[in-house]
Amino acid sequence: MTKFNLPQISLSNKVRLLQLFIVFASIHAASCSKGGDNVDNPKPVPETKGEYYSTADATTAFNAFNTAYYSANDKLYYSTTERKDIGAIWTQAIYWDMAMHIYERTKDQTYYNLVTDMYDGGFKRYDGYNWDNTTTWFIYDDMMWWVISLARAYNITKNETYLTKAKAGFERVWNGSYDPIKGGMFWDFKHSGKNACINYPTAIAAMRLYQITKDEQYLNKAKSIYNWSRENLFDISNGRVADHKIGNNNPGYEDYTYNQGTCIGAAVMLYEVTKEQKYLDDANLAARYTQQRMSDSQGILPAEGDYNEQGVLKAIFAQYLAQLAKVYPEGNYDKWAVMNANYAWNNRDLARNIMHRNYKVPCPKGVVQSYESSSAVAFMQLFTPVSSK
Repeated sequence: MTKFNLPQISLSNKVRLLQLFIVFASIHAASCSKGGDNVDNPKPVPETKGEYYSTADATTAFNAFNTAYYSANDKLYYSTTERKDIGAIWTQAIYWDMAMHIYERTKDQTYYNLVTDMYDGGFKRYDGYNWDNTTTWFIYDDMMWWVISLARAYNITKNETYLTKAKAGFERVWNGSYDPIKGGMFWDFKHSGKNACINYPTAIAAMRLYQITKDEQYLNKAKSIYNWSRENLFDISNGRVADHKIGNNNPGYEDYTYNQGTCIGAAVMLYEVTKEQKYLDDANLAARYTQQRMSDSQGILPAEGDYNEQGVLKAIFAQYLAQLAKVYPEGNYDKWAVMNANYAWNNRDLARNIMHRNYKVPCPKGVVQSYESSSAVAFMQLFTPVSSK
C-alpha cells in the first residue's frame, strides 16, 4: 500500500484525526473568524487567462482524466498516474459524481455506461455496499458521500437498487452518528467530534432522498441537521464554515472549500423546497466568503493539500456552487468558476491534458494524483464559458 491509500484510515482521515487531537490539546478560546466583511458584494472577477475553454475542451479534459486514472478492470480510479493503487474510498464517490456531471451535460451513452460501471466497481470493491462492514466503512462521512452519489445515480438511471442502497446507507449513518440529546452528527465511530464533513453532507443526502421519496422524515432530518450546523459550525457574520466542534468547546475554524461547498449545497436544496429566503442568504454568504477570503487577490481558489486527498475538495465545492449559480444567477458565480477552470486548463500538462490542484502553476510533468487533477475537470463540466454556449 502507498502512503496515500491505506487499508484502514485514509490520509485525509488521518489529517482530520490529527486535527482533533490538536484541538483537544489546545481548545480555541474563541472563533478565529474575522467578521465585519460585506460579503454580499462580490469582488470584480478578473479577465480569464488565455482563450476560454470550450465544451469540446471540457469533454477532452474529462476523457484525459479517465485515460490517466480510470481502471477499466476495477471500474474505479487509481490514486496516481502510476496506475498502481485504487484511490481512497470516499474520493471514488466524488469521481462518480463527475461521471454524472458529464453525462448530464452531454447525454452521451458512453458516460451513462460509465455511471453504471462505477456502481458495479464500488459494489465489488466495497462489499456490496454493506454498510455494516466496519472494516470497509470505517468512518461516517465516507459512507455519506456514497449515499449522496447513490441517490443522484438513481435520479439518472431510475435503478431501484441504487435507491435501496442509498436509503439503507442513510439509515445506517443516522442511527450510528446522530446525537439525539444535543443534535448534530458525529464524524467517527468513537463519537469524538462533530465535523462539517458529516453534518452538511447528511443534510444534502436527506434532501436528495426527500426529493425522490417525498417522505417528510428526510426533510425534517435535513432541517434539523442544517439548523444544528448553522448554530454550531457557521459564522453568520461572514459565511465561514468551521471544520469541527468537539463537545462544548468553541468551533474549530479551518478553511476548506468542501465544507463551504456542502454548506452551500444543503442551503440551496432547502431553499428550493421551502422557498425560505434565509437558506439562500446563507448559501450566498458562504460562497462570498470563499470568493473573498479564501481565494487570492485574483479570485483563484486555494490549491489545498500537499500531495494528499485534499486535492479533491474543490471538486465538491464546484458541484454545489453550480447549484447556487442556477438558483441565483445574479451572483455571477459562473464567471468566477469559469475563470478558475480556465486558469487550470491553460496550465494543463499539454502531453496528457491533465490539470493540477494549483490552478495558477503548470501541471507537473511527472507523477500526479487523481485527487489533485479532479477539481478543474469538475468545474469544466458544470460551468460553460459564455463564449462557447
